[in-house]
Amino acid sequence: MNTSPKIRIDFRKHLERKIEMFGLEERIYYIDSKKDDACLQVSKRLSTLLRRCQKHLPGSPVFICIGSDRVTGDSLGPIIGSELKRAFHGRIPVYGTLEMPIHALHLSSVLTAIKSHHQHDILIAIDASLGIPEHQGYITLGKGSLAPGAGVSRDLERVGDVFITGIVGPSSRFSHLTLQTTRLSAVMPIAKQISDGILHLLS
Repeated sequence: MNTSPKIRIDFRKHLERKIEMFGLEERIYYIDSKKDDACLQVSKRLSTLLRRCQKHLPGSPVFICIGSDRVTGDSLGPIIGSELKRAFHGRIPVYGTLEMPIHALHLSSVLTAIKSHHQHDILIAIDASLGIPEHQGYITLGKGSLAPGAGVSRDLERVGDVFITGIVGPSSRFSHLTLQTTRLSAVMPIAKQISDGILHLLS
């Protein structure tokens, strides 16, 4: 009986941190990647978010997959980027792959180039994130930008009109270590559900 209030408080604080991180007041969708219909839920929520964005951005979706292939927990974005690039065959722009990742060292210059080429398109940012233990393995989607590096106290330029994240581990004061020691087996199922959901909608 004593655990319920603590869980509610933790959950509320987590949502407040997410809203502050993403600069949002709109709803953030949480999808459990372990559920059988997770990819369909990703597809459904992304479709809703794209329709909202198309009211003021008439262009097409552009995917910006952020992360580093050198850090297992941070490789979610490049893994998804590589899968989307292979599947789209150039039909839909995808930036950030295992071969050419987008990470902190050159994020600002890459974003400047992307924005200059896609001024009226809908930028969809994809990145790994950390959260409360109960949400490990969850996928989040929302309208607005994400702040890459926020989970590890890095102050980087915000990215995207829509965001998709995969929560690959628990947030703590050792977040850098968490990302470095995250097993690939924890990242790949989340990446697959996100990729499959996007391809289900846009293929």
